[in-house]
Amino acid sequence: MAGKWEEIDQYARQWIEEAGRRIRASFAEQLTVETKENRNDLVTNVDRGIEQFFAEHIRRQFPGHHILGEEGFGDELAVLDGIVWIIDPIDGTMNFIHQQRHFAVSVGIFEDGVGRLGYVYDVVFDELYSAQKGRGVFFNGKPLDRLQPVPIAESIIAVNATWLMENRRIDHRPLVRLAKEARGTRSYGSAALELAYVAAGRLDAYISPRLSPWDFAGGMILIEEAGGIVTNLDGKPLNLLSRNSVLAAKPGVHEEILQRYLRQ
Repeated sequence: MAGKWEEIDQYARQWIEEAGRRIRASFAEQLTVETKENRNDLVTNVDRGIEQFFAEHIRRQFPGHHILGEEGFGDELAVLDGIVWIIDPIDGTMNFIHQQRHFAVSVGIFEDGVGRLGYVYDVVFDELYSAQKGRGVFFNGKPLDRLQPVPIAESIIAVNATWLMENRRIDHRPLVRLAKEARGTRSYGSAALELAYVAAGRLDAYISPRLSPWDFAGGMILIEEAGGIVTNLDGKPLNLLSRNSVLAAKPGVHEEILQRYLRQ
């Protein structure tokens, strides 16, 4: 079985690298930009082209595998039986369009719902965060340290400013208090990158009231393999087939945020 995962890992890395080359090459091209659910939910011809590239290669090389993707080239899945690739071809599309940086390719590979391989690739800075279950987390091939607890007062928390204002999804007041009591807050505009930063110890926690599976699948595997914890805002496991709220953090930090700020 180990050989199977080594083979899948080898192909995943190869395809992610090729996807990065294609995305970088697109910087010189004219993008076709469309909106999806709202004016800020954007998609480009490059997003769709990269997901189609992954889907075609996965189906050719691993015809028994399934695909869950953001842009419509995956399968309609009601269960996570077998091996499932959960793919976001460009996480942080708004950054991709406006800034040509701070976006990532995210891939999580699951077997019967258990995360086996995770990747978040910062295309512009050529930084690959990767993990294989039971083997730890790596940054450009170098192993990263296990995550250790820190006090909230010394923590950097990633949270979008939208959730620190009155909104329809959550009571913002506990998060305002968290933001005031933490050492600092950050928002990079890519859930995949922010989750990878938690896994690498660059951030201590990441909070979002609403993410789709392709936003968090790769990063969740990274964090859990680094010794961190990923749940929804109620402390329950994430559902890989639907949207979720997400709390991802170092051990200790996760419990403190859950108990002191979210369970009111």
